[in-house]
Amino acid sequence: MAKLVVEVLDASDLMPKDGHGSANPFVEVEFEDQRQRTSTKPKDLNPYWNQKLVFNIKNPRDLPNQIIEVFVYNDNKHGHHKNFLGKVRISGNSIPFSEQESTVQRYPLDKRGLFSHVKGDIALKVYVAHGSIDGFKFPEPVEEVLQNMESVENHYNHHQHHHKAMEKDSTPLHENNTKKIDDEHFYKENHEKIEKKKEKEVRTFYSVGSGPGYGNGGPPPPPPEKSVFVETRSDFAKGGAPPPAATVMQMQFPGQKPEYGVVETRPPLAARMGYWGRDKTASTYDLVEQMYFMYVNVVKAKDLPVMDISGSLDPYVEVKIGNYKGVTKHLEKNQYPVWNSTFAFSKERLQSNLIEITVKDKDFAKDDFVGKVVFDVAEVPLRVPPDSPLAPQWYKLVDKKGDRVNQGELMLAVWIGTQADEAFDVAWHSDAHSISQQNLANTRSKVYFSPKLYYLRAHIISAQDLVPSDKGRQPDTFVKVQLGHQLRVTRPSPMKHINPEWNEELMFVASEPFDEYIIISVEDRIGSGKDEVLGRIIIPVRDVPQRIETAKLPDPRWFALKKPSMAEEEGEKKKELKFASRILVRLCIDSGYHVLDESTHFSSDLQPSSKHLRKPGIGILEIGILGARNLLPMKGRDGKMTDAYCVAKYGNKWVRTRTLLDTLHPRWNEQYTWEVHDPCTVITIGVFDNCHINGNHDVRDQRIGKVRIRLSTLETDRIYTHSYPLLVLSPSGLKKHGELHLALRFTCTAWANMVTQYGKPLLPKMHYVQPISVRHIDWLRHQAMQIVAARLSRAEPPLRREIVEYMLDVDYHMWSLRRSKANFYRIMSLLSGISYVCRWFDGICYWKNPLTTILVHVLFLILVCYPELILPTIFLYLFVIGLWNYRFRPRVPPHMDARLSQAENAHPDELDEEFDTFPTSRPTDIVRMRYDRLRSVAGRVQTVIGDLATQGERALSILSWRDPRATAIFIIFALIWAVFLYVTPFQVVAVLVGLYILRHPRLRSKMPSVPVNFFKRLPARSDSLL
Repeated sequence: MAKLVVEVLDASDLMPKDGHGSANPFVEVEFEDQRQRTSTKPKDLNPYWNQKLVFNIKNPRDLPNQIIEVFVYNDNKHGHHKNFLGKVRISGNSIPFSEQESTVQRYPLDKRGLFSHVKGDIALKVYVAHGSIDGFKFPEPVEEVLQNMESVENHYNHHQHHHKAMEKDSTPLHENNTKKIDDEHFYKENHEKIEKKKEKEVRTFYSVGSGPGYGNGGPPPPPPEKSVFVETRSDFAKGGAPPPAATVMQMQFPGQKPEYGVVETRPPLAARMGYWGRDKTASTYDLVEQMYFMYVNVVKAKDLPVMDISGSLDPYVEVKIGNYKGVTKHLEKNQYPVWNSTFAFSKERLQSNLIEITVKDKDFAKDDFVGKVVFDVAEVPLRVPPDSPLAPQWYKLVDKKGDRVNQGELMLAVWIGTQADEAFDVAWHSDAHSISQQNLANTRSKVYFSPKLYYLRAHIISAQDLVPSDKGRQPDTFVKVQLGHQLRVTRPSPMKHINPEWNEELMFVASEPFDEYIIISVEDRIGSGKDEVLGRIIIPVRDVPQRIETAKLPDPRWFALKKPSMAEEEGEKKKELKFASRILVRLCIDSGYHVLDESTHFSSDLQPSSKHLRKPGIGILEIGILGARNLLPMKGRDGKMTDAYCVAKYGNKWVRTRTLLDTLHPRWNEQYTWEVHDPCTVITIGVFDNCHINGNHDVRDQRIGKVRIRLSTLETDRIYTHSYPLLVLSPSGLKKHGELHLALRFTCTAWANMVTQYGKPLLPKMHYVQPISVRHIDWLRHQAMQIVAARLSRAEPPLRREIVEYMLDVDYHMWSLRRSKANFYRIMSLLSGISYVCRWFDGICYWKNPLTTILVHVLFLILVCYPELILPTIFLYLFVIGLWNYRFRPRVPPHMDARLSQAENAHPDELDEEFDTFPTSRPTDIVRMRYDRLRSVAGRVQTVIGDLATQGERALSILSWRDPRATAIFIIFALIWAVFLYVTPFQVVAVLVGLYILRHPRLRSKMPSVPVNFFKRLPARSDSLL
């Protein structure tokens, strides 16, 4: 006979119900009038049962129509009552028919009614078994266990009846939240209204894997009969790694992948828990979970004994706790070495109760033991900022037996601290114990600042007395201006003689400390591809004057052109020749602009370059980078996982977290702060795989994904803790590389300044008074990106070029058919609102709802009789609509939307075209096919633009007498209307026009109206096109 096996494994973060902050949970399972229960786990909110409950299946064919109900109760023995802790209802059609196909699945506990207080989840494994079941022992019948609990049954039946009555109306939107270390999330589940059938509501869960660590999920789910709106859930494991075969339960939206959504979480942050649930010494580091580290600061040693024949020693220090070992650099022939090295060991991974700090002598064959210092971990003091750093002390060295040696002392400081400690960033960490000292810097967290950028304006006016090599030919001159790697060329002068004029303005990007030179050369185009330099001038950028805002431009200056010679090009010093040619140039550094190094759509800084023009800050942005989950193994080919780190960019400040080695579930728990000057800005957080930990400089760090968050969408002083999907678009399609767990808080420090900021221009004043042309802006943005990438790649450790380019979206302006589709659908979604209003008004005019049409007639007549109420009514309507929509405001920050980006179903060829190089590197037949496709798309766009131009030309031709009869008819009609409107009160005219528009359908004709026919007969210029 077939058996249904329900393995109850464990539950997490249950609601305390015993009045002492805990619970005595047990699980009760019902199936086909059979009821069984597990044992009770006293005083445990995270119970572990690992029990099998077996039920008889009367009719296996009827199993898909059955429901398995799992209830979690608190065993309140003193009150002879059991408290409801949550329930799960599982549909039979999702149960596999063998144990091999089944997986452990975590189900969020559901409420029983509107007023139920439920949180947590339960891990179950449900399957159908045939024959004997290994390791199963039938539990006691529930009736025997509960023989003295008749009151419990009455209470339970009463609640079940109350719950069914509530389900007949609707099941309310509710949240389940958990509060473990990383596993905690809010779950919002959208329930459909129950139909009029007298059946219980059934919610079916399907297993959906989203990366390694997820199970296979059993058989594929059957197609839903009707759309069910649900939200995704993604667990954060307690210790940073998921349960071995746990599968997160997800309910899916039709047409969209739930793993691409944002999930709200509830990590135990100090900022949320207050002083009730955290240490009072926790300071501003309150958006991350506190992680404790054992810090060992090895400062120096003195009077070390001689170990070598040379009369000295090459000492180094080895710090060892269990299997973790950190080593300082060895110093040659030094009895008084100074190291100043700090080591940090994760306290939760300590494998020993002793800290051994050993001084050794570096030798060729085997390093010699000099002495050691031993500490007991239990005796190490705790130090939390803002306490001052712990003062190091001298310790006598002892031998291997623990006896004091004759000479040698070591200066140390040992303490337990958190990631808020000042030594955290510079310390060697035990998670990087396999990294050499040379590559250790590539794994540490750092803060970077972009260089301060300015626009440099070069106005090339004219030149005089040029001396071409061929005196019998008029020179065809142009000017070439170079600043660093930026090169711009003017148009050839229309005046082909020795005194040419250009009067052309060129723009460049300059960066502090202005240590570059401007090279201006006048060249003569002799032939195709052959130019002759007629003169050159080199000007230091630091000598160029600055202009603040709209101050008067500096006067142009004449610069003497120096004749280039072969000797000068070869670097030989020759006497400078007197040369009469000169050029008139106006140079200035415009510090009133903001140099755009990002797209204006998601810029993180809008301040002008000049510090004198910058406005004070309006708030503080704090971000806690908690961790990531379910990352893909980026080094899977090498037999490794992923060496992940995060980079966050806002304004000119970049931050980089430490690299956590060989893990798919890193936990950084690092917090950073930025000053905010404008709320309408965007912060970008990216996750990358570090490929330079082995000293290989020829590889590039791999992208894992990034998240953008607009500050203006955040509520003030609210803490946002969410898990964001890391989506990466590649030529093979859209991939999810994991989830990033962040905590955000935006604090306003100047409300008045922030409110007034919404009425000010987005960019500084100079962008509107003297705007830069679009063709210059794109080129300048690209140059600014290159300068920032080059400067940050020279830092130590470097923030590499591929990281900076990905964070700044250097290729955002490139052509993409997918992005064009996305923008088209964005426009259509905007026009859909106008279309809805037009359909509503059309329904009013055609009396589809007579009551609504009558009310509109009444409102229209009131507004005509009292026109002074029109504007107040409109603004009051807007106020009421905004107030009503407040209930439905977004509760999660915006994120990368795969559906909006048209990335879920993008055609492979479109993606291949998007990631193609510029110029293209594809074969000719593929380029021809894409060109033909682009021509067809452009043809449709051309038709739409032509239709718009036709309508505009018809409107202009009304009074242009292109059609004499049409213009005559219109002006006569206009004269009649002028007389009629003059002698008739305006209210009467408004009533007549309104009643005519709202007339009954019986008074309407299906043919177009006279004004429409007249307008369509007006001439346009389309017939004049070739």
